[in-house]
Amino acid sequence: MPQTHHRVVIAVFPDVDLLDVTGPAEVFALANRESRDRAAYEVRLAGPGPAGEAVTTSAGVRLVTDLSMGDVGTAVDTLLVPGAVDPGREGPRPRIDEDLVEWIATTAPHARRVASVCVGAHLLAVAGLLDGRKATTHWSTAAQLAADHPRVDVDADPIFVRSGRVWTGAGISACLDLALALVAEDHGEDLALAVARQLVVYLKRPGGQSQFSVPISRPAASRREIDELRHHIGEHLDQDLSAAALAARMCLSERHFSRVFTQETGVTPAAYVEAARVEAARRLLETTDQPLEQVAHACGLRSVETLHRAFRRQINTTPGAYRRRFRTT
Repeated sequence: MPQTHHRVVIAVFPDVDLLDVTGPAEVFALANRESRDRAAYEVRLAGPGPAGEAVTTSAGVRLVTDLSMGDVGTAVDTLLVPGAVDPGREGPRPRIDEDLVEWIATTAPHARRVASVCVGAHLLAVAGLLDGRKATTHWSTAAQLAADHPRVDVDADPIFVRSGRVWTGAGISACLDLALALVAEDHGEDLALAVARQLVVYLKRPGGQSQFSVPISRPAASRREIDELRHHIGEHLDQDLSAAALAARMCLSERHFSRVFTQETGVTPAAYVEAARVEAARRLLETTDQPLEQVAHACGLRSVETLHRAFRRQINTTPGAYRRRFRTT
């Protein structure tokens, strides 16, 4: 196994997500233990204040920094950037600190690789590190990342994305998946698998993060009749919800209706209806033991084959795998 020294610098700052910091740190520590220290990871927490200063995380737990961000210098193998969020009426918003962004932009060129965890991707984007690259972030802020940074190719589904030397991870627990992938890159999948076994997690988690999201949670439309139609769709999933039927309900031509609906919701009528049906199927799979055929018919998907295809398109997994993972007692 290579003897290369890996100095991992993790940025910590007020209200940082605790697991974003401690999750990767635990993965690297276990890699050292499982390799009898041959993995040679040295994890250092860098904060905005002097070394030894305590930083309070979003969980209220305080972390003591190893060094000041200003003292990190050029000796960085892996720069890891977690995130912090501010609550809002329309959902969480990533916190952007200008001094932190400037430090990232200055430090990143000296690192062999840079990785963000969860909404830390927004910090990398503001620092200009994601321009022209594919990236991911927590599903709840992916649309904001794409809107704020049109030069970034945002994909909300993967658990993590590698684009050259820049890695981006999805939400919260995905920090473990990302850190395991970094270990696999450095020392091979055998060591990464040994660490995953100790953590009792998948080395490669099946499916993407869309299976954890709420795909049809969209803001209200500017036209009341579109919101009323969306309510109708949700209440009549087992009926004819073709574009022609919905257009007739609104007394519009099918072409004009499709254009208005897409402008108001951001998706085509067919895509919205399928997402609504898959969301209803998810709830049945989570809370009932109904056979897949009954689930398909109850949600208007008609057949198990259609249910499978819709699940693959919407959340990149199968109904059976989804039920095994999320079935409640």
